[in-house]
Amino acid sequence: MAAVDDVLTELESLGSEQTRKTYRRHGVGDNQFGVSYSALGKLKKRIKTDHELALGLWDSGNHDARLLASMIADPEKSDPTLLDTWAHGVDNYTLSDAVSGYASSTLLAKDTAERWIESDHEFVAAMGWGILATIATKDGKLPDSYFRQLLSRIERDIANGQNRERYSMNTALIAIGVRNDALESEALAVAARIGTVVVDHGDTSCKTPDAAAYIAKTKEHRARKR
Repeated sequence: MAAVDDVLTELESLGSEQTRKTYRRHGVGDNQFGVSYSALGKLKKRIKTDHELALGLWDSGNHDARLLASMIADPEKSDPTLLDTWAHGVDNYTLSDAVSGYASSTLLAKDTAERWIESDHEFVAAMGWGILATIATKDGKLPDSYFRQLLSRIERDIANGQNRERYSMNTALIAIGVRNDALESEALAVAARIGTVVVDHGDTSCKTPDAAAYIAKTKEHRARKR
């Protein structure tokens, strides 16, 4: 196992002010080195899976270290306490995407998502919906009824959701809409009733996808691949 201090030193050497500026625009605080995703990906490829290292990197509190931790942590060694601890340590949406991705890869994904969407914490709730979006696209065993009740909840709650929660609910709406033809028609109807989903992306060029347009685009892309 690589030593935590050695990896932190390497991360620091890989950082740049330009990347730090970019991360700041996305809500990342000062405890960061500014390591690009490309460099993090190379580290992940080299380290592969190292759960103990991941735990140590997370405990450092450094943003880049926490991103890498979510990439190299072992899904099979996860548990609800670890996931909840990591979730409540998230304070920006780039890290929330990373933690959501890790949680989605565990056997606890569905139960975790159902717990997290009940949270009053913006990023925890957003991560819950992010996991559900992944489940909608990758878990073929769940019945349509499971996703119909999620569509009902999205329609009911999205307008009053917190900023990043709204974004993730919209993502889940899209994912449900591309799951199959039956759910597509229902998701499109929900999207029409909801209307435009407004999300504040801060000082970035990020945009919130229009659910109906994105569902149609995805369907066309899949048809071309057949």
